Amino acid sequence: MSTSYVHQRYAPPHQRKRHSRLLALPLLAVGVVVTAATGFILSVLWPGWPGTPVGPNAPALPVTVAGVAFNVPPGAVRVPLQRQPGAHERLDLTFLWPSLQPPDGTPLPNVPTKGLPKAQPFERVFVTIATARDALPPDERVKTIYPRYLESDAAAGPEGLSMMAFRQGTPYQGEDLIYDAAAPENFLVRCSRNGAGSTPGMCLHIRRIGDAEVTVRFVRDWLDDWRPVAANIERLIAKLRAPGT
Repeated sequence: MSTSYVHQRYAPPHQRKRHSRLLALPLLAVGVVVTAATGFILSVLWPGWPGTPVGPNAPALPVTVAGVAFNVPPGAVRVPLQRQPGAHERLDLTFLWPSLQPPDGTPLPNVPTKGLPKAQPFERVFVTIATARDALPPDERVKTIYPRYLESDAAAGPEGLSMMAFRQGTPYQGEDLIYDAAAPENFLVRCSRNGAGSTPGMCLHIRRIGDAEVTVRFVRDWLDDWRPVAANIERLIAKLRAPGT
């Protein structure tokens, strides 16, 4: 039997308690280190809770999508959880037409309405800003993707526009590619056709900005007055860009 065991066995009670506390100290220290390390790992790896969305009447939000900076009026954000500053994978917006004001009535600064096309029965334009990921830029789609599915002949569209139909049985059947006949790079949209009854055809104007893709959706019938429409879309995209970008 060892001397240390005999000492512990027959030591006074206060000495035994002090010895037990000394033995517990290393275990307590290890526990603190493990807890701290676990908390750090969880804080890094566990997805953070989203911040509290701001109200629709708050000032414009500084946001980024795919590293590209934008200023977004909260009243235009369609999904409340997206109504907060910082980095986003996607933003869904809507604006009144032709004023470009958010639906809550908060005006965008310095947006003139004089000389713009008159308001139509469907008075909203929709904007999606999303990470482009592996999608081809719009100009490359026109060169390499769309020609595989288009009819061979172009037809005249509204004044100054040309139109090419996508063939049946293709991914874009029921749609037309419509562009400025004199300068296709200045204005090009892909539009569905008007449906039965009051279902309007919709047009997509896609713009690549850095690694972000901006898609503007509007009613096809607006192409009857397409030049002011194109100018108003340019104005809207410019207003969404952060200053200095």
